Amino acid sequence: MPNQQDHEARQDQGSRVEGTRFSVLDRSRTREGHEASEALRDTVRLARELEQLGYHRVWVSEHHGVPGVAGSAPTVLAAAVAAATSTIRVGTGGVMLPNHQPLVVAEQFGVLESLFPGRIDMGLGRSVGFTDGVRKALGRDKDVADDFAAQLDELLGWFRGTSPTGVHARPAEGLAVPPFVLAMGEGATIAARAGLPMVIGDLRNRDKMRRGIDHYRETFRPSAWAPEPYVVISGTIAVAETPEDARRLLLPEAWSMAYSRTHGTFPPLPPAERVETLPMTAKERGFYESGLAGHIVGTEEQVAHELETVIKETGADEVLVTTSTYDRDALLDSFRRLARVAGLATD
Repeated sequence: MPNQQDHEARQDQGSRVEGTRFSVLDRSRTREGHEASEALRDTVRLARELEQLGYHRVWVSEHHGVPGVAGSAPTVLAAAVAAATSTIRVGTGGVMLPNHQPLVVAEQFGVLESLFPGRIDMGLGRSVGFTDGVRKALGRDKDVADDFAAQLDELLGWFRGTSPTGVHARPAEGLAVPPFVLAMGEGATIAARAGLPMVIGDLRNRDKMRRGIDHYRETFRPSAWAPEPYVVISGTIAVAETPEDARRLLLPEAWSMAYSRTHGTFPPLPPAERVETLPMTAKERGFYESGLAGHIVGTEEQVAHELETVIKETGADEVLVTTSTYDRDALLDSFRRLARVAGLATD
């Protein structure tokens, strides 16, 4: 992992965009008319494409009981992705630590690192189940998230071999699997105190993002995991031949988010063509329009300019792209164009 001097040196060399790492979080979103199994296989296929394009890492997520997301077991899916690729880093964005025993998480990542040495990332979040039913099924409640700092310390202790129980996490103990904290709310403080890299979003609220990053850097305590602060900014980025085509990539996800806010369930992604003809209530329309706003969207030139601005403002070491849409070919085209913007690809 680069230190602060490496980061500053990159910033002095030409474009900040081309001096910044780019990675992708794929949520294995399901699509209308398609099975969940297709979404999982699409994630694996996408990872192979991203590797060829020069992206630094690909991460998968954890969601439970969500009709629109197939990714419920991130370490299992990460294993499939790592097996199908050879150079790109693979990890989770993230494993929701309150849902699991830290020992089990350590063992799972120990197995992954043992099978794919030097390629595994351990992204960790503090969210619990989306609904009361899911939380009950997981044996968790909302208050569990308040123990995240202690759970994180216990998890890292299994890798250090410092557990006071006399139990040893096999094969995790002694391995160096890079941990990242998903910095939602209190997460920036926890990441800084633990001396860990931080992933922060979203790009739609940049003032809040900058405040979180500043707080993280000001309070960061160097650790064996990270001697210097390391900031990954995350959000939706869509690139296409025209601004209109780029914006259309956002329509399926914006509608699914609006539907979830008004109906309490997150549905599979519909085609953009259908979204454009859907009747919406005033409340749905409000959430929908809000979901379309604030992202980095446009042609390659437009996106390059906006990325240059946000990377300069935040001093980010890395950008994690979280874009989802119905049309997988259009999504891959967006990643190809973004790779050119970032200087990852030359074709």
